[in-house]
Amino acid sequence: MRLLVLGGTKNLGRHVVEAALADGHEVTLFNRGQTNPGLFPSVRRIVGDRAAPDALAAGEWDGVIDMSGFLVRDVSLSASVLRDRCGHYTYMSSIAVYASKTTPGMTESAPLLPWPADAPEDHFTMDLYGPSKVRNESLLTATFGDRTAAVRSGFVVGPYNPDFGNWGWALAHNLPMECAARPDQPIQYIDARDLAAFLLHLTANHIPGPFNAVGPTHTMSQLADAWRTAVPNPHPINWFPPEDRFHLPHNGTNDGTFQLDNSRALSVGLHLRPDQQIARDYVSWVLDGNTPPDPPH
Repeated sequence: MRLLVLGGTKNLGRHVVEAALADGHEVTLFNRGQTNPGLFPSVRRIVGDRAAPDALAAGEWDGVIDMSGFLVRDVSLSASVLRDRCGHYTYMSSIAVYASKTTPGMTESAPLLPWPADAPEDHFTMDLYGPSKVRNESLLTATFGDRTAAVRSGFVVGPYNPDFGNWGWALAHNLPMECAARPDQPIQYIDARDLAAFLLHLTANHIPGPFNAVGPTHTMSQLADAWRTAVPNPHPINWFPPEDRFHLPHNGTNDGTFQLDNSRALSVGLHLRPDQQIARDYVSWVLDGNTPPDPPH
């Protein structure tokens, strides 16, 4: 497959490119060339900005995976350029698209956030993150029809990714794991390698539609216990430390966000590795001399 990756040199994106190359796909990267510019030296690169994607008008691809689509204006521009130049367009969306944050068991057909009146399409704020993802999904569907997929994910765990990196770092250095979320907080996440494989699977097989790409729901204490099996004789968990890395409300007003129904994604080919393996791999990655990146917020 001739694959165009928008982004591709940071966090989840680098896993997508690594997996695509391992599968023998012909990869082209489109980004600004500012993040890890020396990564993937054998891969063709088109240096450019999402706000001016005219450089993409000279190519054709079997599939596109959009890892960097935030601003509605930018996604609209790239969709317009690529509409007749790609077979399938897979968009990295978010579980932040849902209107309810308390309803458990939401499927992909649950109500989505509305676009605020007079909100700018060329300016990003955290308040617009969820609505922007919804609007981008909508405009891509309007442009590509059943040639597009939206992948909704939340916490993404694994090498080169910040989520739960403090746990991997603590276990690798024989320190107590810290968790500021309440022990019975529902939580879902996905390993970056599993998510990358799913993005490629949807693109290569032209599978349309939105998907909740998340793992099973655990409580935070259950997940922490699973991670503690990665090392012998782990320290007890330090609950409610001064630094809050999860930023989850303790009153249950966001619990539904992490109790999503992932059955549709599983039915079309999402594969999930066990939490214990995720933890062991992260600890090994740290012990190999790597440092988890800082969270984006």
